[in-house]
Amino acid sequence: MDRLSAVRGLGVAELAVPDPGVPDLAVPELVVSGRRLVTPEGVRPGHVLVSGGRITAVTDTDTAPAHVERIDAGDHYVLPGLIDSHVHFRTPGLTYKEDWEHGSRAAVRGGVTTVMDMPNTVPPTLDPAAVADKALLVAGRSLVDLRFHIGLDPARPELLADLDPAVATSAKVFMAGHHTAPTVVRDPVVLERAFAAAAEGGVQLVLHAEDDGLFALLDAWWGEPGSYLEYERRRPRSGGIVAVAKVVELARRYGTRAHILHLSSAEEADLVCAAQAAGYPVTFEVTGHHLSFTDQDTRRLGARTRLSPSIRGERDQERLWRALGAGQAATLGSDHAPHTVADKTRSVADSPPGLPGVQELAVAVWTGMRRRRPDEDPDVAMARLVRYLAEGPAELFRLPGKGRIAPGADADLVLFAPDTPWMFSAHDVESKCGWSAYEGWTFTGRVERTLRAGRTVWDAASGTFGAYDGRLLGAAPAAGDTGRGTTGGRGTGRSPDGGADDRSAPAWDTTPAAAFAAREG
Repeated sequence: MDRLSAVRGLGVAELAVPDPGVPDLAVPELVVSGRRLVTPEGVRPGHVLVSGGRITAVTDTDTAPAHVERIDAGDHYVLPGLIDSHVHFRTPGLTYKEDWEHGSRAAVRGGVTTVMDMPNTVPPTLDPAAVADKALLVAGRSLVDLRFHIGLDPARPELLADLDPAVATSAKVFMAGHHTAPTVVRDPVVLERAFAAAAEGGVQLVLHAEDDGLFALLDAWWGEPGSYLEYERRRPRSGGIVAVAKVVELARRYGTRAHILHLSSAEEADLVCAAQAAGYPVTFEVTGHHLSFTDQDTRRLGARTRLSPSIRGERDQERLWRALGAGQAATLGSDHAPHTVADKTRSVADSPPGLPGVQELAVAVWTGMRRRRPDEDPDVAMARLVRYLAEGPAELFRLPGKGRIAPGADADLVLFAPDTPWMFSAHDVESKCGWSAYEGWTFTGRVERTLRAGRTVWDAASGTFGAYDGRLLGAAPAAGDTGRGTTGGRGTGRSPDGGADDRSAPAWDTTPAAAFAAREG
């Protein structure tokens, strides 16, 4: 049996594009009822009817037969399954730090039912064959549904011009290096070729936008840091500002859709917002840790909050919170990047950046929202959180059936107790690394139950998990506006010579493994 047939045989499931206009009217298998369903139309009471892993109806009245299983959410919010579009589950090659069993447990305890995994593994995921290899490794080991970001290969940027959307719709670009980033784009010619190819292929670029050359210059001048207090000035905001300016210019020139990951400074946020106002297809992500910690916390936490990009000052943190409040960001992400305690306790110069965060993301941001705006209507606040953690990433990355409570969508649901106070401890950590920068925090709000495809994958009352049968997702057809202030869809798709790219949106095969086979065949 060849590798691709093995993927299919292990049950990396087929996925049909949901048709929300034609709900299945069969007798439901499950009814989830509550007074606070967070739907695209707003927060409302009602009943979510589920059959075959999909939502068949959202109704005012429960008319299902008495024998049908029911879940009563009461006053808890019922959210669509959350999406973390920025995780590093370390498979293959780095599974001593994290793996899919532990990472997906952390995800569902945090209300996340879909993740998008990054390509900087060992070996890195740089082409369709590597995606197939990774899918084979993950099959049967994940509680969550998944998609992979493919990595940009600096030696072959032209691969993005013909990337099958059933393999990946997005490509990660590292503009700066660190311990687990082996494919940094340092040549500006290669970066430009990547933007041109991505525009031609309708590929969403996701970028670690810091300038590696600037950092190398500073390192040569400063030398190795002697303490964590010196880390931020060796990885300063200027590195991000320079890189984001390059991204904005290339997005303007080629019409490439560019999503800036873990944006960290006030100046970068202003620059991207100005680009959006000018109509350029540039969006940005805000991480939970940049909203939760400042450089003052690094004085106390040391390596735990050594991150890339660096944790910035209070002014930057306030600007990121304002971006969320004003609808300027496109997504929230965890940048879940675990390292072992042994790795983190190396010398200051050699301690790798990164922390676990998929489990803590939603509750940390919700806690911050309620503390910063205690008088805000909680329904308004929760709708905003769902926009950034469900609807936004589903649209931006074309995740079919995800991000909403509506007929035809996947029955991924989260019961969230918004006012429950609780202390997060090392005992709660599901990540394989076994630690969290949030240990000792008192959170407001807790995930009580997580369902994927209508089945419970986390139940806080019993402390139990569900089946490890998460699906590898295909891509929904490209259509409509995908970001705030962007041209959306496939971007403007201008070719390198300035001409228009009028190709229709690519169809996607309902069997990802079959798409891989077609690519290799």
